[in-house]
Amino acid sequence: MKKAAGLVLTAMMAAALAGCGKEQSEVTVVEGFQPALDTSVSCHINVYGGYDNFEALEAEFDRFNEHYPNVEMMYTKIDDYNNMIGTILNGSDAPDIYVNYSWMYGREQYRASIDHAENLADPALGLDLDCIRSNIILKTEDGTLPMVPVFANTYGMLVNNSLFEKEGLSVPTTYQELVDVCAAFRVKGYESPMMGFTNEETTSLYTLMIYPYFCGTVAEDAEAVQKLNAMDPSAGAYMRPALEKVVQFTGDGCADLTACAEIENNYDAVILRFFEGDVPMMTGSGDTVSGTEKRESRSEAFIASPFTYSFVPIPVSDEGANFLDMPNLQFSVNKDSKNLDVANEFMRFLVTSEELNQMAQKKGLMPPTKDLSFNNMYAAFEAVPESRILSPEEIGISDDAVKQMRQAVYSVATGTMTIDEAVAAYGTFGQ
Repeated sequence: MKKAAGLVLTAMMAAALAGCGKEQSEVTVVEGFQPALDTSVSCHINVYGGYDNFEALEAEFDRFNEHYPNVEMMYTKIDDYNNMIGTILNGSDAPDIYVNYSWMYGREQYRASIDHAENLADPALGLDLDCIRSNIILKTEDGTLPMVPVFANTYGMLVNNSLFEKEGLSVPTTYQELVDVCAAFRVKGYESPMMGFTNEETTSLYTLMIYPYFCGTVAEDAEAVQKLNAMDPSAGAYMRPALEKVVQFTGDGCADLTACAEIENNYDAVILRFFEGDVPMMTGSGDTVSGTEKRESRSEAFIASPFTYSFVPIPVSDEGANFLDMPNLQFSVNKDSKNLDVANEFMRFLVTSEELNQMAQKKGLMPPTKDLSFNNMYAAFEAVPESRILSPEEIGISDDAVKQMRQAVYSVATGTMTIDEAVAAYGTFGQ
């Protein structure tokens, strides 16, 4: 009834304006998504990915159905996704939209994921690509865009803001401040002011700290990036500053590495250990942050003594912290989809600041949009100056080169290699 009354009132106002004798025609400005297809269209759209559940995306399905009520949308989780998606795309049960990753680009093993992807940069599709941070959009050799980021990721540390407030300390913004605040917490009885997962190299405390710092040391050196990507043995020298920094960190006593080794995994166990309430800082990634809200109710310690927390970049240099800006999950449209127009219409609906921000907030991940203030959890990253925002996509460093750096850092941090040995071993890690 309210809606009907509103429509009548709108009509009356329009009639009144029409009778005012204005010489200029009135221009109606329409905001928000406007359907471009017949809204009665009926079809089934399949989206494939590797997540166990994707409630945030399913919420977007519901919102899209407000415009297209007869379009049935379904998300399907595929086991061993990275290895299976190529086979599925080449088969008879291919999805209309599928998850893709930048690191698949240029690798023969994942060629199908690129070959089947529509060029989403085509202006005819009408995607609002300007709402996405340009530095995380895949730069291809031919200028096409096979995938669009729907989530972003970064490395940092969960901060127990309540502990900092209780002890009268400030969240550090430089490396020296980090060392000083850790010393202050130890004096106050906190055995490990900083913690993180250390049992594997992939997303260990050492990698989360040093990778952004490493990118900063080579970001402006095209020759270094070229040699690193080519697995040139001499490129190991470019890792030396990062290796020296991780040695400095392990010697500065910020973390009880023995206690860190007791954390069983880099997701569930990291979050629940942080929720015990006695750890001022816990390293993690955006993926870690995405799991915090659901685990608040699983932590007896947090239920008994809840506290406020946020996610901030780790200050590894005395100039300040780097914000390593990376795409997380990306979507591609299968150019061979039987319902290509509707699949493209859903992408046009999704790729806007409003929808991407809402989906990211529901998932707990960093949005790929230019406005990071939408989620207070990531507000600290918006404050990082542009000169310290680094993107592997723009730097051009390959995933293989990053793997070499990670393993070198982990070997040095855990004492299985000296800095010189790790430098000399560049290009051989994993062989």
